[in-house]
Amino acid sequence: MTNPGDRGHAAARRAAAERTRTAGATTTDAAGTPRRAPETLRRRLLLVVAALVVLVSAIVGVVSVAALHNQLVARLDASLAQAADRGGRALDDPGGPLPIPPEGADVLLRIPGQPVGTIAALVDDRAIFASSTIDEEGELVEPSADALRALAAVPVDRVPRTVELAELGEYRAFAAPTNGGYSFVLALPLEEVNETSAQLAFTIAFVALAGLAGALALGAVTVRRALQPLDRVTETATVVSELPLARGDVELPAEVPVDDERTEVGRLATAFNRMLGHVSAALSAREQSERKVRRFVADASHELRTPLASIRGYAELTRLHRGELPEDVVHAIGRIESESVRMTELVEDLLLLARLDEGRELRREEVDLRQLVVDAVGDAQAAGPDHDWRVAVPEGPVTVTGDASRLQQVMVNLLANARVHTPEGTKVVVRVGRPTDGADRRVRITVTDDGPGLDPDVRSTLFERFARGDASRSRRAGSTGLGLAIVRAVVRAHGGTVTVESEPGRTEFAVELPTA
Repeated sequence: MTNPGDRGHAAARRAAAERTRTAGATTTDAAGTPRRAPETLRRRLLLVVAALVVLVSAIVGVVSVAALHNQLVARLDASLAQAADRGGRALDDPGGPLPIPPEGADVLLRIPGQPVGTIAALVDDRAIFASSTIDEEGELVEPSADALRALAAVPVDRVPRTVELAELGEYRAFAAPTNGGYSFVLALPLEEVNETSAQLAFTIAFVALAGLAGALALGAVTVRRALQPLDRVTETATVVSELPLARGDVELPAEVPVDDERTEVGRLATAFNRMLGHVSAALSAREQSERKVRRFVADASHELRTPLASIRGYAELTRLHRGELPEDVVHAIGRIESESVRMTELVEDLLLLARLDEGRELRREEVDLRQLVVDAVGDAQAAGPDHDWRVAVPEGPVTVTGDASRLQQVMVNLLANARVHTPEGTKVVVRVGRPTDGADRRVRITVTDDGPGLDPDVRSTLFERFARGDASRSRRAGSTGLGLAIVRAVVRAHGGTVTVESEPGRTEFAVELPTA
């Protein structure tokens, strides 16, 4: 058979888990503008994994593409040097200088072994007087004028250089002098080198993106599994934070399972379970102590009722004595009777609070608050005719489910508090209506006076037992300091709330109760 407490903890865990899952969702502010989702630990870990993958891929890609590009350029420079060496031998003669050949730069391109795309030019004083290139079909073609000017600007130092030849693209050019007083320039295209480097960069980028997606997917699964104990700790802590720990017997949820105490999350879960054990032990000790105190107060109050009734009876019996009694004896008997009445009220209040603390069920019946408030104000007017009593209630009945006598006591105590702690002529207004937030299933009763107000120092302890705002005045009025404590206990037992707002010239007690 399932324990109701276990069912409650399970429902609370599900609600806590739902809040945990939705904690990273995008939220909006009051104006409806989307706000950035919070940086959770899971998200930060995934961002770190993604950043590392991107960084490593970028470093590998840049180094690989640069190394391949440099290697291909070096091989192209070697081919260019070989072509220049062949061309130099065709233009130079060990016996003396040769004139410019009549076929011009074609002599450099007709040498066997010259690759397709080679450009050759003969330069004299930076003026090209003969140039040609080998196209894909092996034919010699005249380059454009812009390409010729770029070739003429190549320094004659036998060092390969990258030049931009107008619409032809990038080339590696090599210029060397001849013993005929002029120089020749040979250039090979970088198109194939650039395409190979670009293809490698594209391949690395594609593989890096695929690796990033896989790393994020695997990282998400790994991080989620690694943080599951932390989620359980969060859910359990949320359940504990929503439990009513202030009073009553509290049943804490089960401990968080610990997979491995050697990990950081495992140590956290172990420490959290140890804390739950200490809290549970402290709450149990507190509840046992409070039960002993409540039982003692209840037993003592119950036992005191009989002797107090006897004292009152004997005092009243003495008044019925036919003989003359001395005046001081009559006064003493009167004081005994009045103090016994006051002590009886104190004992009854303590007994009521003890029973409410023990959670004894109140009577559940439909109560018309409208009639109850009208009767209570009428009684208060009779007890305090020097105050200005006013009441504002709806036309129809206002019904709640509760104990009529206890709710009547709430109104009596609130009105007595207003009567006792305000000067004569104070206006006291009692209203019955709905809460200010428009809740349809609750009813609000307010007791407002225009008296001097409450001392801010006692406002926080106003509903505590034996709390008094003015000790001397309260004792003269016969107050026990339990009236407002009873108000709070009865209202809470009915599932309601009681609050107070006070400033000089206005004090308002507000009671909210669920409707029937």
